[in-house]
Amino acid sequence: MSTLTSAQSELAPGACGCDEEDVCTLEDVAGQTSRCQTPFAEASSRSRVLEVAAAPSRYAFEHFSRKLEFETDCSDVNSAFVSGAVDFVLLDVRSAQLYRNGHLPGAVSVPVLSISEERMMEFPLHTHFVVYCAGPHCNGANKAAIRLARLGRPVKEMIGGVTGWLDEGLTLEK
Repeated sequence: MSTLTSAQSELAPGACGCDEEDVCTLEDVAGQTSRCQTPFAEASSRSRVLEVAAAPSRYAFEHFSRKLEFETDCSDVNSAFVSGAVDFVLLDVRSAQLYRNGHLPGAVSVPVLSISEERMMEFPLHTHFVVYCAGPHCNGANKAAIRLARLGRPVKEMIGGVTGWLDEGLTLEK
């Protein structure tokens, strides 16, 4: 048996997915089981957060690892540009007018509707792309990612878009 981490031992009652027994087991990422020391709480005493139990650690690990295959954030993009370790092309997929009004430093304007095999031939075939749009209220980055993926191009979305960039205290250029 493996030892519970401090985070695991502080799980809210029932958060491990246990049933009404006093003791259950947890399975970690390596597949080893541990005893859960959190007694099950009556449904009425659980928060709305844990009305649905948290996934076992191995599933959470798989989920969040997979999620990072599809997205990055403003801080990581900025860090790449600041350090000079830019190994991707940053695409602003908003309209050309919005790009002219202000865009992320280093971004190239490729409005989502202009993404085509012909247009993307400007970039080497194995170029990694990071796409962004206005912010969480905009699905342009998702639409652009779909178009790029259909063309066989590696792509990630920069979550937060321009809104997230500005929220991080970063600036736009014109």
